[in-house]
Amino acid sequence: MSHSGLMAAVALAFWSVGLEAEEWTEFRGPYGDGHSAVTGLPTAWTETENVAWRIDVPGKAWSSPICFQKRLYLTTAVPVEAPKNGQSLRTLCYDAHSGDLIWNKELFVTDGVRSNKIHPKNSYASPTPLTDGKRLFVHFGTHGTACLDLEGKILWKNEELIYAHVHGSGGSPVLAEGHLIMSCDGGDKQFVVALDQNTGKIVWKTPRSEPDAPKKFAFTTPLVLKLAGRTQIVSPGPAAVSSYDAKTGEEIWKVKYGDGYSVIPKPVFGNGLVYVCTGYDRPSLLAIRPNGKGDVTETHTAWKVDKAVPNSASLLLIDKQLYMISDAGVATCLDGETGDQIWTQRVGGNFSSSPIYADGNIYLLDEKGETTIMKPGRAYEEIAKNPIGERTQASYAIGDGALFIRSEKSLFRIQAN
Repeated sequence: MSHSGLMAAVALAFWSVGLEAEEWTEFRGPYGDGHSAVTGLPTAWTETENVAWRIDVPGKAWSSPICFQKRLYLTTAVPVEAPKNGQSLRTLCYDAHSGDLIWNKELFVTDGVRSNKIHPKNSYASPTPLTDGKRLFVHFGTHGTACLDLEGKILWKNEELIYAHVHGSGGSPVLAEGHLIMSCDGGDKQFVVALDQNTGKIVWKTPRSEPDAPKKFAFTTPLVLKLAGRTQIVSPGPAAVSSYDAKTGEEIWKVKYGDGYSVIPKPVFGNGLVYVCTGYDRPSLLAIRPNGKGDVTETHTAWKVDKAVPNSASLLLIDKQLYMISDAGVATCLDGETGDQIWTQRVGGNFSSSPIYADGNIYLLDEKGETTIMKPGRAYEEIAKNPIGERTQASYAIGDGALFIRSEKSLFRIQAN
């Protein structure tokens, strides 16, 4: 299926459950791949020009905002004096048009013991929330997972997912087959787990099948893939990427990549291939045919690329062209079918945020808060560079005709005119 066909199918699926395709309902948007159907987005702004509003956000967090029915939802972590070194883990709701705070709900308070050390680039609230249109789901790694209604009422909480974070939590949850599904890869335990989205109870919990990985942690968001009448959960972990049956948790297939660990980018699917980055120390990009069973490392890896592969930012697939931005600011366009390089260009800056494709343009957000906008195509064509003057590692959200950017201390609404 072409990407345009895939977008149409996903849009139909959203319509069938009463969601509009342009709603930014989860990490990487309504399709889970960084694509948006919204038009009329700005291509030029400064710290003040085309900024409809900028508001201060309490605490520190790198979760990305989501936007649904003109409301923004995001999580944060606010330090508290008691217990010592604790964090108040909260969910915030803002009016997307005005920036006004609608509600602020505390969900968990860490006890200091379970706070764990985090990496300087991480936070205690890095996973992005998601909504099914009626409920909001938030995940704070081992500190807890919760479901709220859209007015902030807590419907259930789960604190059973105990594992030792290395550098803190990172991967966001996904929804599939009535389950809220997360990758949990700590230094002591590595597993993928599904909670009943109505009750929060564990439905299945599958340990990773590569327990002897040299370094045992990862921070990925799974890919939900419907193929041949079966819903797969494609989840990169330390040493291997595995696909699981969304209903049962059974491992369907896996591809081993050896010493890869601390994997962050979310996989994408297209051209009959799943594209997976393998993490530190030397990241590779693998293109995998997802129709195998068992260990398909030697039989279903279509191609592999080792140059300028990102450690942090997710990939962006536009029809048959695959775009990526390395942590060091090198943008690359590959042929998605063969892996052949079409072009490469040093954009500059350091990158953690995942790129998006909207209104015919690719948006790249660096850690200084500067957005590089370029046209997709067989040659690098830069349109603009637009700063907000504040550090950011969160990824974009789109909604209500605007771009939303979360910085270290603020939330911006970027809007033409």
